[in-house]
This record gives sequence, structure tokens and C-alpha cells, in this order.
Amino acid sequence: MTDRVHPSAKTTANGGPKPTFPAAKSQLSGANRPTYRPQPPRRRSRGCLSTLCCYLFMILLLLLLLICGAGTVLYFLYHPQRPSFSVTSLKLSYFNLTSPSTFYAKFDLTLSTTNPNDKILFSYDPTSVSLLYDDATIATATIPSFLHHQKNTTVLEAYVTSTEEEVQSDTVTELKRSTKGKSEVALKVKLETKVEAQMGVFQTPGVGITVLCDGIDVSLPDGEKPASASVENTACEVDVRFKVWKWTVG
Repeated sequence: MTDRVHPSAKTTANGGPKPTFPAAKSQLSGANRPTYRPQPPRRRSRGCLSTLCCYLFMILLLLLLLICGAGTVLYFLYHPQRPSFSVTSLKLSYFNLTSPSTFYAKFDLTLSTTNPNDKILFSYDPTSVSLLYDDATIATATIPSFLHHQKNTTVLEAYVTSTEEEVQSDTVTELKRSTKGKSEVALKVKLETKVEAQMGVFQTPGVGITVLCDGIDVSLPDGEKPASASVENTACEVDVRFKVWKWTVG
């Protein structure tokens, strides 16, 4: 019997079968490896945003420094001073407390204001005038707008009246109690307005100003004769209020 020869069998030089070797690891893994595709560069949005914020902050800081510098220069050039106020006279021409819960009165008020600056002109908006009893408003009036020139004293007059709707019943009751058996009543004068300062070609925005005059003793009228107030001991305090955005600095 003869031996069968398989054509697929490979032999070596000495007649033995040729050994087979497994495929290399690089060849096996390379068959399934995905194709490399370079990623596009990322946008630096955060870096740009932070840079923009830094530029805006520097611009705002520069503007603030310029404003402070200009304000300092104007202060040393003009030496601004607050205006002063005083009550010249206050007369009570009519006073009615006969009814249980109503009050009606008429006052003639004269004030004077002085501008101590020699280079600054004040421009006043309409001024609200209030007469206060125990911090409650009992009469009101309005003084029209006016210009207050340098080194000048201006006289202001107001006809101040009260109505039944303006005065609360609790205030009327307390006012009756305090004036019972007395010939005078203590009142305060309050002014509220806005003023602009003109310094050469420069003009400031409107600044809130409040004036409170205390120590006024008003005599009660006897019959139809008006009664005058004692204003010798009156002291007026001027409060200037600067409004920065939503905050008020006084």
C-alpha cells in the first residue's frame, strides 16, 4: 500500500512538515483600528469674554478717575459752599380748631436764603414748603423756581394753607390738647427741592436738598388780628443729598 501525499502539506528541507506561525499582533489590531481624523481647534469663548470684561473694567476705572480728578480741580478752583436759609417771619392769620376732627389755618411765611459763593450760581426747581407739628404736616405750599446769584441774599414768600383732607385726625386731636390753655404752638418749617450749580461753563445735575427749620413758636390769633411767630431762636439745617444710581448719599 502506498502513502497518500497531501498537496497542501508543506515540508522542510529534511522532509518534515513546515511549522506555521501565528499572525503578528500589529497585523491583527491594525485590521480593526479606526482611521485617525484630526479634531478642529476649540473656540476660546471664555478667554475672549474674560478679556472683554477686563477692557470694560479698565474703561470704567479710567472714567471714574477722570471724574474724580475733574471734581477735585473744580473744588479747588471754586471752593463751593452750601447756601444758608433762615425764617424771617411767620404770621398766623387764621386758626380753626373748633370742630372735633378738623383743622384749618392760614400762614404767611417769609424766608431768606444766602448764596455765599462768588463764582457759583444756584438754579432752584419749584420748592415744596411744609409746616410741621410734631413731625406731621399741617399746611403746605409751593415756591416757584428761581435763580440765586453769587454773593446774593434772596427773599422767598409763601402763603401756606391747610385743608381738612391734609391733616389727620390724630394730629388734630394732639394739636388741640397741646394748645388748650396756651397762647402759642411750636412748629417746624421744611423745604424740599432740587438745585443745580453753575460754575462757569460747567453745570452739575440736579441735587436734592432738604431744609429743616426748628424752634418756631407761633402765637395763636386773638380774634381777627394775625399773630406773629417768634423766630429769633430758629435754626435751619441744610441737608444735601446725592443720588448715585439707586443709593442716596446725604
